[in-house]
Amino acid sequence: MKMEPLCPNFDLLKSSIPTSIPLSLHRFSRLNRGFSKKSSVSIVPFASYNHNHGHNQAVKKEVPRPQSDGHDLIKSLTKGFVGFAAAATALASVYSDSPAFAESLTVAFPVSRAQEVNTVQRTLVEAWGLIRETFVDPTFNHQDWDLKLQQTMVEMFPLKSADAAYGKIRGMLSTLGDPFTRIVSPKEYQSFRIGSDGNLQGVGLFISVEPKSGHLVVLSCIDGSPAARAGIHEGDELIEINGQRLDGVDSEAAAQRLRGQAGTAVTVKLQTGKYSGSDSSIKEVKLPREVIRLSPISSTVIPHKTPDGRLTKTGYVKLLTFSQTAAIDMENTIQEMENQGVQSYILDLRNNPGGLVKAGLDVARIWLDGNETLVNTVDREGHMSPINMINGHAVTHDSLVVLVNEGSASASEILAGALHDNGRAILVGHKTFGKGKIQSVTELHDGSALFVTVAKYLSPSLHDIDQVGIMPDIQCTPDMLNSPKETLIKDRSSVSSLEADSCVMVAEHELDIQESKGTAS
Repeated sequence: MKMEPLCPNFDLLKSSIPTSIPLSLHRFSRLNRGFSKKSSVSIVPFASYNHNHGHNQAVKKEVPRPQSDGHDLIKSLTKGFVGFAAAATALASVYSDSPAFAESLTVAFPVSRAQEVNTVQRTLVEAWGLIRETFVDPTFNHQDWDLKLQQTMVEMFPLKSADAAYGKIRGMLSTLGDPFTRIVSPKEYQSFRIGSDGNLQGVGLFISVEPKSGHLVVLSCIDGSPAARAGIHEGDELIEINGQRLDGVDSEAAAQRLRGQAGTAVTVKLQTGKYSGSDSSIKEVKLPREVIRLSPISSTVIPHKTPDGRLTKTGYVKLLTFSQTAAIDMENTIQEMENQGVQSYILDLRNNPGGLVKAGLDVARIWLDGNETLVNTVDREGHMSPINMINGHAVTHDSLVVLVNEGSASASEILAGALHDNGRAILVGHKTFGKGKIQSVTELHDGSALFVTVAKYLSPSLHDIDQVGIMPDIQCTPDMLNSPKETLIKDRSSVSSLEADSCVMVAEHELDIQESKGTAS
């Protein structure tokens, strides 16, 4: 993935007199529509700081304000990610090259004599500008965002280390009241940077916080990864990473410790069997970090006997993440299954934390026809814009059940909402995570990265997902089946873990009901 710095020509000038420096700050389309006038905002140091203690710097920025429709907002967003996965996430820069309007902004601030702090000061201005122009809440959580820059600059001025300076940026961002708007330092960014081709450097482990205990548990391992080869299983609890306890550590911070350059290793201590009901034990394993090819899809054909005794084929497709290849991989998988005579489908989005928003929309198009609304976006001005298909043609019209749970977030919720609200699929499982926000991810000039929430989204039926989630049509508990589990599987020569999955069994039952109603084609 080619990463372009936001302001490649940002050269720091040290002068006792404030100096104007031209910057190009590219931004997302459609936000702040109709703004045509130029305004100037000046930020100056507090009076208690004099020029003998440091230099002042002024920055004049031309802020492009392009205009476009709602589709461009989604097209411009390359990543939206919830930090569940220890294995992956991807960062990318987004630009608009044809500004229609521009705002002139002048900022003056005291320049630190510590070079590494000086560098972070530039990053602060860059991050502040992106927030100012794109953050979904134009009130910035009811605070003066220009004054916040002034205050943070003054707080940063006497610092001696970059880490401390980045802490000030994080503190500034925390006042926005949005946990998804955050900055990642260059060191942290390099530890989990993943290419757009789906390759990553890590151990292949997906983790999350267990809601009741607050402990970090394994969601899944990537097939063939170091974690899978070491015998780590779903439900194992992470206790230590490289000898450091994980008490109070969130999933993203733990993920950063697990990721790293291929060829290095990380030691993890786990408690096995705690959540699976088997004998509990403590084990410690040393895992090599490797370059891992992430396949976003795994699939299989499940032979199925209907209540009237007919043998049918159900296509099971698990989508792990919304990468750049997710839609084309999904389409190829469905087409292969159609050629094998599959008559119904189960799409498993459980524990899928999201990814590319555009990928979620592209996957939805595989299942839908016509000009259906896929999602509604709401910008910072409160303008709602539907994103619709144009003359869509579904790959298949066979019956579909979508599996979701509390680990299904962001793009997973967009996809589930699109299929459900358009009457294409029944949802089975548990209530989804509830992340109804769309984010930009921009690589800054120093190699750090800024996540910014730039819009909210509503489902096609205008259901608010953020902090609410999507409630499935049917909970997946075995006692909801009309027939006991043993009856449903007695004619199968062997019962795999998939066939013993209660949610899959409920999904098969619902597909039988759909077919009996004549909904399958």
